[in-house]
Amino acid sequence: MQTNTSNLLQRLDGAERLFAMILGVVFLAVGIAGFIPGLIAMPVVAGDAPLHVPDLSFPDGYGNVFGLFPTNFLHNAVHIAVGVLGLAAATSFSGSLVFNQGFAIAYILIAIMGLLPATNTTFGLMPIFGNNVWFNALTGLAAAYFGFIKPLKVQEQITSAPKA
Repeated sequence: MQTNTSNLLQRLDGAERLFAMILGVVFLAVGIAGFIPGLIAMPVVAGDAPLHVPDLSFPDGYGNVFGLFPTNFLHNAVHIAVGVLGLAAATSFSGSLVFNQGFAIAYILIAIMGLLPATNTTFGLMPIFGNNVWFNALTGLAAAYFGFIKPLKVQEQITSAPKA
């Protein structure tokens, strides 16, 4: 019984920490990529149509990282900070659990904000519309699984295991 419980806890610990580390690496890479001019493309417009740049109070570095995700320098800095937090959180089980839970809540809310015209530029600071919406929603939902659902499943397995 004891080894069964410890095996479940070790699997949970490894999954939580691995996912926090993956999020950290991905967001750190995306944040750094946003500062590399060759990886930023201006939005494509048809024919002679004027380029629409959202009304940002911080427009420096505006473009699409990898040609997909609207960004600016502030948005890149936020991604780097989130990436560093993810890597730091991956050093412990409790840190990774809290990181995954906080990330899930924040990024699902950010995805919802990206759908609303009044908030899709984070009140004029950084763009969170377009492809950012699905990316934020997808990573937020995955973090919710590792932060909330998976720990509950393991807890249920532990409590339902026959007592010795």
